[in-house]
Order: sequence, then C-alpha cells, then structure tokens
Amino acid sequence: MIQNTVATKKDLFEFFLPLLLFLFSLAACRPDDKEAKAESKDYPAIFPDYTGVTVPCNIAPLNFSVPEAREIKAVVEADGNELARLQGGSCVKFPEKDWKEWLRRYAGKTLDVTVSVWTDGHPGGIRYQSFPVHIATGGIDPWIAYRLIEPGYELWNRMGIYQRDLTSFEEKAIVTNRQNHDGCVNCHSFCNYSPDDFMFHARGVNGTTVLVRDGQPARLDLAKMEPGKSGTYPMWHPSGRYIIFSSNDTHQAFYHFGHMPVEVYDLSSDLMIYDVAHNRVLTDPRFTNRENMETFPAFSPDGKEVYFCTAPARKMPMEYKSLKYALCRVGFDENTGQLLEQVDTLYNPAVAGGSASFPRISPDGKYLLYTEAACATFPIWHAEADLKMIRLVDKVEMDTSALNSDDTESYHSWSSDGRWVLFSSRRLDGRYTRLFIAAVDENGRFGKPFLLPQEDPEQNTLRMKSYNIPEFIRGEVKLDKGKVTSLFDIE
Repeated sequence: MIQNTVATKKDLFEFFLPLLLFLFSLAACRPDDKEAKAESKDYPAIFPDYTGVTVPCNIAPLNFSVPEAREIKAVVEADGNELARLQGGSCVKFPEKDWKEWLRRYAGKTLDVTVSVWTDGHPGGIRYQSFPVHIATGGIDPWIAYRLIEPGYELWNRMGIYQRDLTSFEEKAIVTNRQNHDGCVNCHSFCNYSPDDFMFHARGVNGTTVLVRDGQPARLDLAKMEPGKSGTYPMWHPSGRYIIFSSNDTHQAFYHFGHMPVEVYDLSSDLMIYDVAHNRVLTDPRFTNRENMETFPAFSPDGKEVYFCTAPARKMPMEYKSLKYALCRVGFDENTGQLLEQVDTLYNPAVAGGSASFPRISPDGKYLLYTEAACATFPIWHAEADLKMIRLVDKVEMDTSALNSDDTESYHSWSSDGRWVLFSSRRLDGRYTRLFIAAVDENGRFGKPFLLPQEDPEQNTLRMKSYNIPEFIRGEVKLDKGKVTSLFDIE
C-alpha cells in the first residue's frame, strides 16, 4: 500500500502554528514598538546605582534593576550610534559578548543608557534622562580575593576565602574552613598581587599559617619560633623575602543595646617580621613592649618603609573610647630585615581627633589611604568610619568625599596600576559589608564608586554574607585543595 506523502492544509497549519505564535509573541514585545508616554529629566533610580560611574574597559556587565518596575526598556548608545535595545521584567541584563565589544570599541569614551520604566504609578511608562557610563582606557586586575562570612556570630564557622573574576561573574573558592575542621580562615595576603605566592591564617584544631610559594602550600607555625608569637595582620615585602605581621591578642565585647552590637579590641599587639629566606622571626624591642600597641603594618611599594598604627595601651574594654591610634612610618633595611631609627607620625589623633587603621600606600608611592574612625582599632562596626588619604610628599589631606557614605567604609586596597581602589562598605543596609570599586586619577581624585557587578542585581541584597578583606590579584589562584586539607591532618 502506498502512503499519501502530500500534507494537507490542516497538517501544515498545525505544524507551523507554534512557530507563528512564537514569532507573534516576539513582535508583540519588541521594545522599539513600545514607547513611554511620560518623560523625566532625572536619572532613573536603578540598583545598583551605575549612573555617571567610570569603569575599567574589562569589567563585567553592569546589570541593574529598577524597584517596583513591571517592565524596563533600555537603549544603549555611543558616539551617536545605537548599540542595543533591551527589555526585561524588572531588570536589565547586558549580553556579555556585546558588552565586552562595547567596552573594547569605546574605551576612553562614554556609553549613554536611556531607561524607560512601566510601574503601577506610571502604567503608560516614563522615560528618564539618559545616564553616562564612562569607560576608562585602561583595564583592572582581572581577579579579586575576599573572605565571605556572616556578619553575626551564630554561623561564624561557615566561611571561606573566595576569588572573583572581575571580567565575568565567575566566583570560585580558594579555601574554605571545611578543609581545616571548621576553624577560622582569615587574613589572606598576596605577594605583589601574585596568585601563586600568598598566605592566610587557619585557626582552630591543628591550626597554622599557610604559606603558598609557587602554588605549593606549606605550614608556617610562627608560634613555635622565637619569640613564640602568632601572626595576625600581615603584608608581604615587595621582594617576597619578608612578611611583616602584627601579633594581636584580640577580644570582643558585646553590647545589649545601641547601633553597634560589638567592639573588637586588642589587649596587646606587637610587630614582628618573618624572614622567608632564612625561616626566622625578627623583632624590635621598640615595637614589642607593653606600653604601646602596634597593629596593621604595611610595606611601602619600594620596600624601604613600614607603615603601622600605634596607640598607648589602655584598660580594655572599659577605656575603648579613649583608645586612638596614630599612623606612623619607619625605615626598613632590606639587607638585614631591621627597622631603622627614625619614626615619623603622619596621623596624630591628638590633632585629628580620630583613630587610624589599615594604611595602604598607592603603587606609585604618592598616596596613603587609610580608615579613620572615632576610636579603637576595628572600624568595621563603626558607622562613622570613613576612608581618608594623605599625599605623602607634603602630608596634605586629599579629598575622599566621593568614596564615603553615612555608614561604614573600612578595608581597602589599590589595584596594581594604582588607578582603582577596592573597598568594603555597609552603605546599602548598615549590616553587610559589600564591595565597591572607584577610579582614581593621577592627581588623586576619585570617581563615583560602583558596586561589584553581579549577573543578577538582586544578589547584592539577597546574599547573606559579608565581604571581608578585599584584595586585587593579577590572575586566578589555582590551589590544590587536597594538599591544603592534608596540612590539618591530625595524627
């Protein structure tokens, strides 16, 4: 029997109907077919606020949302050319391939983004003033590292040190505390932004400092070496031969009321230098006595100076409000590993009135960026904490108002070329520290900070973790997690 191979009209209609309906639905929601009926001269209230920011030419897409929006339309233009028309429900996600091409093609120029929004208050839609996104000619270090931890203390044992590709949305764990019996992992520090040479502390059962050289991890049991002190806050010498530490006896005081739930303080803190080449610890009696407390040491980019914070010892925690740290520097002899005689004071709390922490010097050696709080040594819980900067050639205080908010700004780091700063801030909700990036020009002027881009903009608020100790790195850390885990085996 021969089958009829000629399709009927009904067969063809039923075959093509789903395709026709799909094409019709696309045509019905084409953004260029729908125009807003109202206009505004204001920028749209987008989240994150990327209006008027300057970004590196290799940053991930600046996806954003509009609260309460039922529909969003975004038109992207540059040099008078329309690049894209995008439409979404409550957020705009830029195609990564197109975004990278726009940044490459228009480096040194500006993207103009015009947003129209349909809400219950504007059912006919409202088109806002187009806002600029300035594209720098240069890029940024492709990776950053940070610790993720709950801001409270009930779940403190769930943490890790992670890395994020700034050119995309990829995030990977470097090490988590599942590898050290659920202890604490903290205070990571990289040698010259290298993903192969770095260190971190792992506290708890069989804890140690982990020293990674050429990608290979090893134990560094500082407390078993003379003078028997553990390292706390570290920084590498640019040569890679030394690591300077403060050794801190740190405690916490909890409050039953008020905005600040906890105060972190030290009962003592000293400076010590680990000589990587000779596996020894060097100290200076000036910076190991009980009369003063030294903390947060940092080498200058040329390795010739050490910056640190110091304060006279107080009865803690009772006298924490009167504990105010100065910011000082002392010369360093790379050949001997010794600190030199003269000590200079760059920030005097008796004059400035506050307390300094986290000194970080720009790669060109021109500027000293630090955190200033009203008192004490741990500004992350101080809402008044701000970023400040000194021009080192003449000790003039620079304008950092662009970086600061009404809430906490704390830890910060410089990119390897000195054209970007990465810092943590609680400006979104007052509780979680999140990461912001800001451009800085050759004259020490800062651009408007922008929140770390996420593929889903709402992840910035839905992720119940604080970002801690953000640092730039030149590439991806590739650490053998099995070798790290084996360092904490209990015999």
